[in-house]
Amino acid sequence: MPSPPHEPPSWRQHASGTHAAATAVEAEPSAEQVIAGLRATSEGGVQLLNPEGERVSHPDFDLEISAAELKSLYRDMVLVRRVDREGNALQRQGQLGIWVPLLGQEAAQIGAGRAMAPQDMAFPSYREHGIAWCRGVDPTELLGVWRGTDHGSWDPNDTGFQLYTIVIANQCLHATGYAMGQRFEGMIGDSETGEATICFFGDGATSQGDVHESFVWAAVYDAPVLFFCQNNQWAVSEPTERQSRVPLYRRAQGYGFPGIRVDGNDVLATLAVTRWALEECRTGNGPVLIEAFTYRMDAHTTSDDATRYRLAEELEAWKLRDPIERVRVHLVREGLAGQDFFDGVAAESDELAQRVRSHAEAMPQPGPERIFSEVYAEASPPVQAQREEFLAYHATFVDTEEPLAGSSIDTEEPLAGSSIDTAGDR
Repeated sequence: MPSPPHEPPSWRQHASGTHAAATAVEAEPSAEQVIAGLRATSEGGVQLLNPEGERVSHPDFDLEISAAELKSLYRDMVLVRRVDREGNALQRQGQLGIWVPLLGQEAAQIGAGRAMAPQDMAFPSYREHGIAWCRGVDPTELLGVWRGTDHGSWDPNDTGFQLYTIVIANQCLHATGYAMGQRFEGMIGDSETGEATICFFGDGATSQGDVHESFVWAAVYDAPVLFFCQNNQWAVSEPTERQSRVPLYRRAQGYGFPGIRVDGNDVLATLAVTRWALEECRTGNGPVLIEAFTYRMDAHTTSDDATRYRLAEELEAWKLRDPIERVRVHLVREGLAGQDFFDGVAAESDELAQRVRSHAEAMPQPGPERIFSEVYAEASPPVQAQREEFLAYHATFVDTEEPLAGSSIDTEEPLAGSSIDTAGDR
């Protein structure tokens, strides 16, 4: 039986230890073997801008884009990468408990995020800082999640961006249920005004039962949900080929809806394919699966050491496919942007990084009364009574304890958004 194309014979034999020339100590694979064997190929993926920065045509997807729009995509990716690098540095300096890098996945996220319409809803996992950016979530609002002071300070109803989900694949169930509600309430049928849901998850999540259940329910109920899998090649230390015998996008066939692979390091292709898929959902054509073939160029999180399980040659090979560099090269080659533009974006990224850092250094601890807010849509009398009782009890300690810095417990004003000073919590 021939080996599947995503797992070449050389790697299959090397991994199983049955290579004909195997010795007591297996030799490390060469850089060529790393590129050709250790990773699944991206053959068949939609591509509109190749790694050399050249526009290429595709028979099914074409994208007309102005110089201004292309420069805007470049700016998005540069700023998001700078936020990501600043978050990484802040964790190393003790300002954050942990950080989840997105380095290398900027095109997948910016392309998908900019394809969304205002009425669409996104369900992220924990790495979607680029999607948050596209949905208007200020980068400083992400910091509390990774310091452990809140679960997310933005309102999903305002941003169309749900809170981060740490439990692997859990958000797929949430997204499917939300999309089923969109169909039941008649919010689909028109490509301009219809609603769609997009769910982000990684290649590792496809091994979870929640993804399977979500696919089943979405297919049966024609839910307008786009399953957007960022295949960054590693589920922490587990490579993709050890999780699936077929390319991930082909799994959709078994559930009866379309799946497609896109070059996730190509922001133009990702934008075009995601626009098509979301329109399919908005017009009532059921779910779609996109596999964005990309690469995580940093560790899984700041608590991970990627050098323990992947080779340096592999990382260097993927750096040649950097999503930002290919857009920069294209802009320069086509005469669409000069040095002044690039200098301006770099300066803006410096200012953004400083703002993020300043916010992290001055970020207050939340008051303990926050346990009563952001829970119920409308406050109930028992919750109000419990909060008032807690405030009265806590006040008895004011003479002997300093209030927590930034806590509203030391003022007469109730906490903004709490059940005591609003018509109801969100």
